[in-house]
Order: sequence, then C-alpha cells, then structure tokens
Amino acid sequence: MTHPITGLEEVVHQRVRLGILAILDEAKRVDFAFLRNSLELTDGNLARHLQVLEAAGYVGIQKTFEGRRPRTWVRATSAGGRAFHAEIASLQALLDRVTTQGEGSR
Repeated sequence: MTHPITGLEEVVHQRVRLGILAILDEAKRVDFAFLRNSLELTDGNLARHLQVLEAAGYVGIQKTFEGRRPRTWVRATSAGGRAFHAEIASLQALLDRVTTQGEGSR
C-alpha cells in the first residue's frame, strides 16, 4: 500500500492554488478581485498562480468589460474540480493515517 502523500499533486498542493480551487469549488465562477481579497494576495501574485492553474488545465479565465472597466472571471474546469477533490481525498487519507497511528503511540 502506498503512502497517502504520493497522492498529493504539486500544482494543486501549493497553499494559494489550493485556496483558489477551494473557493472555485464553492462557486461557479468568481472575479479576480474577489479571489485577491479573499486570499489576501497582490494582483501579481494571484495572476502568477492563475497562470500555473490555467497551464495545467485546472481553471478557465475570461476577460470581459463592464462599461469601460475590465473584469476577469475565473472558473474551475472539470479537470480542476477532479484535481481538487483528489487532493482533498489524499489529505484526508493522510490525516486518517496520522490520527490512527498517533492514537496507538499515546
């Protein structure tokens, strides 16, 4: 049996990217400013993490205009949703393993 840590994916596991996918799991789409404010990031930092997720096929990005103001919308792709839920399952398996082993040594 492999260790649960082998199920963690580097692209998803990073704290900010996991946070982005967690927020997107709760909503169909969110705008850039909402993500930035919710995760307390700079524009540049968020943009870079979105580029990584987009390159992996985990998010879709749509740029629109509302009047003259540009607005960027972000949504999780089905692959992104699957990757997020696989990450959560791996984390849960790791927690279960640590909790079970920890109880035996106490």
